[in-house]
Amino acid sequence: MTTNSTPPVDDEPLQSPDEALALIREQQRSVEREQLGGVPWILGIWAVAWGGGFFALWSGYDGGNPWFQLPLPVAGSIFGALLVSAIVTSAVVGARIGRGVHGDSAFAGAIYGVSWVVGSAAVFVTGIALSRAGADGALVSLYYPAAYALVAGLIYLMGAALWRSLDQLVLGVIIAVVGAVAPLFGAPTNNLVMAVLGGGAFLVAAIIMRASLSRRAR
Repeated sequence: MTTNSTPPVDDEPLQSPDEALALIREQQRSVEREQLGGVPWILGIWAVAWGGGFFALWSGYDGGNPWFQLPLPVAGSIFGALLVSAIVTSAVVGARIGRGVHGDSAFAGAIYGVSWVVGSAAVFVTGIALSRAGADGALVSLYYPAAYALVAGLIYLMGAALWRSLDQLVLGVIIAVVGAVAPLFGAPTNNLVMAVLGGGAFLVAAIIMRASLSRRAR
C-alpha cells in the first residue's frame, strides 16, 4: 500500500516590497553601525592625545604655562608618547572597522587606519628635513602642530566622504582650520590653541558621534 504525503513547506512566505525594503535598510544601518562603532574611540583617544600632548608642550616653553613649567625634554616625551599611542590605536581600530566586512567597505576601513600612520610619518620626516635645512626651533615648533592638524583634518574629511558622516565632515573642517590658524598666535601659544580647540573638538565630536550611533541602534 502506497501512502502519498505532502512534504512540509519550510520556506517562509515572500515578503511584501515594503517589508523587503525595510529589511534592506535595517541591514544597511547594522553594517554602518558596525563599521563606525570604533570611530568614537578614535576620536576620544585623539582628544586625550591632543589636549594632554599640546598642553605639555605649552608647559615646556618659556612664556607658556604661567602656573608651572615642565622640562622641555619631558614635555616633548609626553607629547610624543601620546601622539604615537593615538596613531597606533587609530591604525588598529581603523583596520578593524572593516573586519567581517568584505569588498570595498573592508578596503576603505583598512586604508583609513593606515592613513594615520602614513600621514604622521610624512609630517615627522618633513620636520627633520626642515631642521637639517636650517629651520630654527621657533619655526619647527610652529610647523609640527600645524602639519599634524592638517593631516588629521584631511583624514577625517576622507572618512566623511567614505561613510557619508556629517560628524567627521564638521570635525575635519574644524581641525584643519585650527591647524591653519594656530601658528598665527606664535609659539608657544599655538600649542595652547591646539590643546583647547583641537582637543576640545575631538572630545565633542566623540560624544556627538557616540550619541548618534546609539540613536541609530534604536
